[in-house]
Amino acid sequence: MKDKKVISDTQLKTIKRILILQYKPFGDVLLNTAYLFPLRKAFPDAKIDYLVQRPFKVILDGNPNIDNLILMDKKKRNSLEYYSERMRIIKIVRENKYDLILDTMRGPGTSQIALFSGARFKIGWKKTKKFLWLNGYNWVYNYTVIRDQKIYAGRAKFQILEPLGIKETNDNIFFNVKPESKEYINKWLKETGLIDNKFIVFSPVTPVPRKQWEFQRFAQTADMIKEKHGYEIVLLWGPGEKEKVEYMASLMKTKPIMAIPTNFNQAGALLQKTHIYIGNDGGIVHLSVSQNTPTISIFGPKTDPLKWSAWHLPIHKYLRDFDFTDKKDNSFNISPEMVYEKFVELDEYLVNKQ
Repeated sequence: MKDKKVISDTQLKTIKRILILQYKPFGDVLLNTAYLFPLRKAFPDAKIDYLVQRPFKVILDGNPNIDNLILMDKKKRNSLEYYSERMRIIKIVRENKYDLILDTMRGPGTSQIALFSGARFKIGWKKTKKFLWLNGYNWVYNYTVIRDQKIYAGRAKFQILEPLGIKETNDNIFFNVKPESKEYINKWLKETGLIDNKFIVFSPVTPVPRKQWEFQRFAQTADMIKEKHGYEIVLLWGPGEKEKVEYMASLMKTKPIMAIPTNFNQAGALLQKTHIYIGNDGGIVHLSVSQNTPTISIFGPKTDPLKWSAWHLPIHKYLRDFDFTDKKDNSFNISPEMVYEKFVELDEYLVNKQ
């Protein structure tokens, strides 16, 4: 059961400055954006700021529902620089005199920032496991919510707003793709002859080894789609991933198209033009969801797709064998044929919808 404690209407009227705490990583910061519009609608005259680590600010740039970003630098944990940076952030937060802290990260670091913020209202997830008195940090918050771990995280984030009387809406997670990114991608699509054609984007690389589906299986899946449907296959890659993606391409019988180099924003522009995206569980899946690009996500034994896949929407599919527990076997007991079947199901749905 969730804590139903709600801030009164009289108290809500006193909230003029709000700070959101979720400073990493890419996917989690992006998943925080769905509730920002309803929050802004509920507090149209309030200042809404967001604390984020510097590398992840690209997720929030151009978001119309945020007034200011407080940028935090990542430092080696337990170093002098780490504690110095934490003190700098706490000082900034205190000086800004926030009325409300929304802590959707709820780690020790954000709990400490909330503790010393001076904010009258502090809302955070309620830790339900057995923690030591200090490590639990539930006592820092005067309003807590038990997070639902069995729904898409983009929806679950809405629950942090319950003490404010704000209910979940149908708003999608939001990422602002810049006009120059669209121009960059459109120019490349024209050069490659893809501008008027449907194509499938694969992003086969993840920096997390336990989430990496085998490249051979990605290659076989891509070949089946190309051979049976004629769609061009585009291989998306990020910094440090090109060699691995080229390896996947070498395993294919058909010839894929290597995507132009992209930053995160440009990747969003490419996904806007994509018929279906196929990849590992990770941040690019969430980026695809934000652009309403249909997705097929492949999950290993460590991650729960009910939490990290937008499965509640018909254009987003996932595969995971919940009985498979071998963390060293990157087949995940998921065959290329199984992924292809999901592709056919999704492709038919999209064609019929059109």
